[in-house]
Amino acid sequence: MTATQPSIRLDKWLWHARFFKSRSMAGKICGSGRIRVDGTSVEKAHYGVRIGQVVTFPQAHRIRVVKVLGLGTRRGPAPEARLLYEDLSVETPRVPLLPGVRPIPVARWDKRDRNKDVW
Repeated sequence: MTATQPSIRLDKWLWHARFFKSRSMAGKICGSGRIRVDGTSVEKAHYGVRIGQVVTFPQAHRIRVVKVLGLGTRRGPAPEARLLYEDLSVETPRVPLLPGVRPIPVARWDKRDRNKDVW
């Protein structure tokens, strides 16, 4: 008889690892079908995540790719949550701000500008 590896619900693990602020938000992402575990699309929040699996999901304006290192027993502080995963995401370089250079403001039109004869 083989012993099965322990697992935890996907939404609960995402919440324990502090990727989402609430478990209901993690459940909504899981139910939307936008999460992949080891390349397989997952559409249920109750999917069992095991140590060693790779989870890919959208978060804010980027795609996160993480490897599960631990399951966790509670939603602890951030340093404890970082021990549950290894981040495999490729960080996109951002354009650094140059000192003294500001972005060009977008011109805004108001009612008075529309009424002016600019032609």
